[in-house]
Amino acid sequence: MSETGTRAGLRGQLSAAGIVIGCIGCVVITASSVYTALKMGALPWPTIFTSITALVLLRAVGRTSLNEANITQVIMSAGSMVAGGIAFTVPGIWILGLGVEVSWWEMLAVALGGTLLGLVCTALIRRRFVDESDLEYPIGTAAAETLLASKAGGRTGRVLFGSMAFAGAWCVVRDVLGWIPSLVAVLPIPGVSFGIQASPMRLSVGFLVGGRSVAWWMVGAVLAAFGITVGGTAVGLWDLSTAQGIVSSLGMGLMMGSGFGVVLKDIVLPLFSRTARPGSPALEQSCSHGGATGASGSCGTRAGEPGRACQSQTVDDALNSTTRPSLKKPGLRPLLVLFVASAALICCFALRLSPVVTAAIVLLSFVTAIMSAQSVGQSGIDPMEIFGLIVLLFVAAFSSTTQVQLFFVAGIIAVACGLAGDVMSDFKTGQIIGTDPRTLWVGQVIGALLGAVVAVAVMLALVAAYGTDAFGADAEFIAAQANVVATMVAGIPSVPSFALGLVGGTLLYCAGVPAMMLGLGVYLPFYMSLTTGVGALARVAFDRVRKARVARDGEAAAKELDEAGAVVASGVLGGESIVGVIIAFASVASGLMG
Repeated sequence: MSETGTRAGLRGQLSAAGIVIGCIGCVVITASSVYTALKMGALPWPTIFTSITALVLLRAVGRTSLNEANITQVIMSAGSMVAGGIAFTVPGIWILGLGVEVSWWEMLAVALGGTLLGLVCTALIRRRFVDESDLEYPIGTAAAETLLASKAGGRTGRVLFGSMAFAGAWCVVRDVLGWIPSLVAVLPIPGVSFGIQASPMRLSVGFLVGGRSVAWWMVGAVLAAFGITVGGTAVGLWDLSTAQGIVSSLGMGLMMGSGFGVVLKDIVLPLFSRTARPGSPALEQSCSHGGATGASGSCGTRAGEPGRACQSQTVDDALNSTTRPSLKKPGLRPLLVLFVASAALICCFALRLSPVVTAAIVLLSFVTAIMSAQSVGQSGIDPMEIFGLIVLLFVAAFSSTTQVQLFFVAGIIAVACGLAGDVMSDFKTGQIIGTDPRTLWVGQVIGALLGAVVAVAVMLALVAAYGTDAFGADAEFIAAQANVVATMVAGIPSVPSFALGLVGGTLLYCAGVPAMMLGLGVYLPFYMSLTTGVGALARVAFDRVRKARVARDGEAAAKELDEAGAVVASGVLGGESIVGVIIAFASVASGLMG
């Protein structure tokens, strides 16, 4: 790409209005993502929500460019996965009671180090894993479809912000005024926290995740609660304390095994298959709709639209191609080197990690970022904390790194991988609708760096408001993934159960079973799983209504209903999480004022 082309892309797609709206949205989305990740034990992709929001807000100020809207939503959503990387790892420090050994600037160093490494990785691998790959990136493709549909007008905006307002008001009535109980339908079952959360956010998670995945989630919950805990203790196999150790270890093993399954099925086996294919060049261009390498189809275009023919390329052809814009231009290389050097200095001096450990983090961040891109591209799943655990275990095996520093290692890798998955999905969106990749990457830099600061600020506010005891399996913030990391650092309650879950999770994922959902059901308190199941039942009823609408009014009406359901669920999810963060900040301010 010429420098003139780059400047034109910046002028046409990265505007002052877009940056302001994007940064404000980034603060809101990042803050709500921290809260959601800790409270729900999961972090739905915010991309559809931010795409709709960007379109609505830009149209309100007279801006109608889809590429400008895409850059704006990129800035908005970039901090979300940074927040996930922090929320999925760092709270383990407080869970183990090591909070006095970590400061706010060390948390910020973790967030910034992972962000810088993630940005560098995505700049280097974009062409290979987006332009020259057949990876579908379902989240990025869905965002492109949302932007291209261009239906986010006044009605959609009203539905979105109305649902956010409803969920936010519900949160105030429940958590501030105390007029609504947190749990309803509570039953006194020993060892089982039976009940339904009065949480629109939890219900919306079940609605968005859908029937099949939540069905496996509920299988895990019933197995843990009524099979291992109630059944096992009733027949005298173990006592209640032992049962709880088995449940937590099995759940962690299933979740970690699912992550290994992603690596094995979605990364290692496809790479091995391509390498072993006779006569296959080392690097080829595949078609996003054509399937096999060299097949005709469209590259980066929508089905049914004119597209350029796909040609098989060798390594030299790909590297020397001038038909596609590249991030790896001479003007950008010094910035990438600066980012890597800055991340290394952060590891060495701010986090006091040894040069050998620092080198391992930098090198393995690139390896795990590639794994993350492959996983998100094929399945839409980014097990960022699993990649962090892999590097954590590797570092622990050859160094004398302290427990707190091991959390730092996992946090840096999780942030880098979370950001890598998000950026690569955004590159796919940009490829489909024609957004300049360098401009898009600049938007990611703005949003990710801002998000790193916001994520740490929100985490500190939550700690100040609720205390370090608020993080854990039975606490205010479940922090499921951070619990897994903490257990791996401190020691596993039941090693045989963990090993069984690890092997089983890997095999189940490879067999097509959502082992991560099964593991979440085993690990999380039963009331969370039951509430999520109620949300999934609402989705089943919604799908039946949709089917009837198709029969009566056709696909167009059903598609409009789909959009309305996704908008309402996203608004509810965002509304409660945003207000939850505001309540935490208000609590901190109230405490400071005495």
